Amino acid sequence: MPRAKTTPQKSAADDAECCVPNPSTGRGRARTVGSYAVLCKALADETRLEILVMLAERTGTLCACEIEAHFDLSQPTISHHLRILREAGLVRVERRGTWNHYTLERQTVAKLAALAALLST
Repeated sequence: MPRAKTTPQKSAADDAECCVPNPSTGRGRARTVGSYAVLCKALADETRLEILVMLAERTGTLCACEIEAHFDLSQPTISHHLRILREAGLVRVERRGTWNHYTLERQTVAKLAALAALLST
């Protein structure tokens, strides 16, 4: 007759060691990580990354028409990507006549270095 499998008995001490709260994790870190999630979502697209590279290479602004000309995408699609980048705080927009001009928000981009530091700890 086959023997029934038994699982090792856990003691209360085993559970206590496993579930000791770590003060370095918790709600404070969850709020911090949440702010990075928005950035990561905005960066999770090849077109948006390319737009950011284009802006990083510029010292001044980049007109939306220049961005549109760089891609083989429709104007509404480019506007969608720019809106996501703007809402994530990665770009600033300035209206000049009928065109929007975009610049890279370097302070927000600097937060990516802080994320890398957080992940390397």
